Amino acid sequence: MSPLVITLLIVVGIVILIVIGYINHLVENSKLEKARQKADLSDRIRRCADLSETLPGQMVSPALKLLLTRLQLQLGERLLQVDKRDAALKVHLEQLRALAGQGESIPVANAPQKIQSEAKAKEVRFQLETLHGQITRAAQDGHLPAPEAKNWGKEIRDMLVQLHVEFFTNLGLQALQENQPRQARLAFERGVQYLQKQPDPARYRNQQQQLKAQLARANALVLESAQPEADEPSTLTEGLKSLDDDNDWKKKNIYD
Repeated sequence: MSPLVITLLIVVGIVILIVIGYINHLVENSKLEKARQKADLSDRIRRCADLSETLPGQMVSPALKLLLTRLQLQLGERLLQVDKRDAALKVHLEQLRALAGQGESIPVANAPQKIQSEAKAKEVRFQLETLHGQITRAAQDGHLPAPEAKNWGKEIRDMLVQLHVEFFTNLGLQALQENQPRQARLAFERGVQYLQKQPDPARYRNQQQQLKAQLARANALVLESAQPEADEPSTLTEGLKSLDDDNDWKKKNIYD
């Protein structure tokens, strides 16, 4: 075998190894990309499902329930393209299609939740932030029209205001029940201040009036609790009485 043939065989062998290595690299990259897409889409489906099931009932309208169902359906169909053999996903998609087909008549089974602790308020706020993130991603992916995404952004801001109003109101009412008017006044004050800081405070005029009414009630209770009982003289009233006695003594000495 001539040296030229040997050289050609070596070159061909090297080229074949390079091609095999490149193909393996492409295959591995394809597997990694599919795994990444599958993980991302599965996570987004899970987040939308969690929001649909766990958001407080007072914040979930049929329109929002329908939106979250549609998002799950769109994400699920994309996931099925990545993993066409997922039988459980196919069944789930059929269920979602049936729900989405009901339109605004879609059932809403979320129970109302009382928001009266800071931990609960933070939990719901995080849910609203997650909802906003999912809507933004859907718009960026082209699966949700920009005007619709913008309208939902406004809805979420209103829901956030509703969250704060409920929190401060419940906190104040709980303090009143526990005979703590000063703490109640502070809670109602914070609620009023929060609404006044909104870009469009007139939009929340009714909520602000309600909080102000509760604030006036708490103020009255604070003033009432600050006044000493007539039959239980306080240190201040005793001091005033003593001062009056001293004045009587001085007047008597002056006029005698």
